[in-house]
Parts: sequence; structure tokens; C-alpha cells
Amino acid sequence: MTEETYTLSDLRYLINRLRDPQSGCPWDIKQNYRSIIPHTLEEVYEVVDAIEREDYGNLEEELGDLLLQIALYCQFAEEEARFGIEDVISGLVEKLIRRHPHVFPEGTLQSKVDPNSANSVTTEDVQHRWEAIKRAEKDRLNARVPETETAAFRSILSDLPTAFPAMLRALKIQKRASKVGFDWNSLDKVIEKLNEEVQELQVLQAQLHRGGAQERAEYSDKDRRAVESEVGDILFACVNIARTLKVDPEAALRSTNRKFEQRFHYIEKTVKAQGSSIEEATLTTMERLWQEAKKKV
Repeated sequence: MTEETYTLSDLRYLINRLRDPQSGCPWDIKQNYRSIIPHTLEEVYEVVDAIEREDYGNLEEELGDLLLQIALYCQFAEEEARFGIEDVISGLVEKLIRRHPHVFPEGTLQSKVDPNSANSVTTEDVQHRWEAIKRAEKDRLNARVPETETAAFRSILSDLPTAFPAMLRALKIQKRASKVGFDWNSLDKVIEKLNEEVQELQVLQAQLHRGGAQERAEYSDKDRRAVESEVGDILFACVNIARTLKVDPEAALRSTNRKFEQRFHYIEKTVKAQGSSIEEATLTTMERLWQEAKKKV
């Protein structure tokens, strides 16, 4: 007996069945755009995790879970007569054709460039064209928005989603600002800015300690907000360093997280092998084992 192979049409049918008010799944019937946002974010991170672990067998399943989220959003929109998954696909294909004139010169899916000139376009050329086309698209979109008191001023940062993870949004903000020249002209300046922010935190901490706030738990709400602000400035500066070095800060931090976990696991396993536990280990012992782990991981 062979396994049946399903298609996008079957997925649409399945979602319709799950959302049927009379015979569907009670959980699926209750869902809406906002209620599945946490599930969507979770599935995105699970896709990323599978890729970074190079677990491509699991990646297939995770991509299916992510596709389910997209299918659900399209189902909600279809029930409200807004759009369906075919409209999403069609819009995506049309946009990609428009943004790749070096591949589709006549603006149609079937049009092709001369094979002899196909390799003359560099990655930098593609990036510049992509950004120029996106700006033109945004200008056309903004031209269709009625001018009101709230919409009269449109910042180049206005369309950055506030729901982005803070680190990703910081990176996007910095990239947008740099495109209009608001940027440091050297890595040294960026590192200098980080040192400046660290010093500001140190000064604030010294002031708070002189005022009697010896532990973080003793901070007043005002003091805690001040500390949070300084820590935020440090993180923003760190993102700036990553951007300047053309390093993805999120990927860099995930890598460091994995490295820390591996080294900490070494400490836990070694302590356990010695007949003790991590809770009983002294800081001196853990530091010694940490240095050993650094040589191995």
C-alpha cells in the first residue's frame, strides 16, 4: 500500500474542514489572526533551529508546520472575502518578477535574458536594484494613502513592524538610518560608542550604590528604568558593531548561546562523574572546569 501524496488544494480542503462551524475542530474554529501569532513565531524559530542543527529530516516537518500557519491566515482572510492563498501566491510571483528585471527583462514569467549577458550583473547590482524598486513601490503605496494629520509625516522608519524581535528591529533601524548617511564612518567609532555606553552604565551603577541601592532588587521604579535604558543603549551599540562587521547579531548570539550550553554541559557532566552535583560545586571548581571546556568547545 503506497502513501497518498497530498497537494496545496488538499491542504485548503483540510483547513476548510477544520474551520467548519458544524463539524470542524473546536480549537481551530476559535482561532483568529491574533490568536495564532505566538504559534507562527514558534514555528519560524523551529525552522531556524532545524537549519542551524542541519537536521534536514526535521526541517521538512517544520516547514510544513510553518505552511500551516500561512494557510490558516489565508483561510481567515478568505472567510472575510479579503483574499485567498492563490492571491498570496500570485502577488508574490508578480512582485518577484518585478524585483528581478535582470532575470525577467520583459516583466513576464516566461521572459529571459540573453545567456551571454546573464553573468554581467553582480550581487551588488542586484542589491541596489532591489532597494530602488522597493523604494519606488513604497512611494506608490504612500501616494495612495490619504493625507491626514497622523499620516502627514512619514518617517523612513515608519513601516518597520513593532512586533519584530528587538535585536532584529534595532538592526533594521540602523540599516535604514545608514542609507541616508546617519552612520559612523569607521568601526573604531562604533566600538568607541560601545565603550562610552558601558562607562555610562558604570557611572549610573556607582551613583545608585552611593544612594544605597546595593542590589538590583532594591532599585526604585525610576532607577530600574534608568538602568534598563543604559543596558538597552549597550545592546543597541553591540548590534551596531555586528552590522558594521556585516555579522547577523541574532545568529552570532544564537551561536554563543550554543557554545555556552556546550561548555556548561561539560561542567555538569564532569561534576556528576566526580560524584557531586552542579548545585554543590564551588565557583572555583566551576571556573576551573569552564577553562577546561573552553579548550574542548
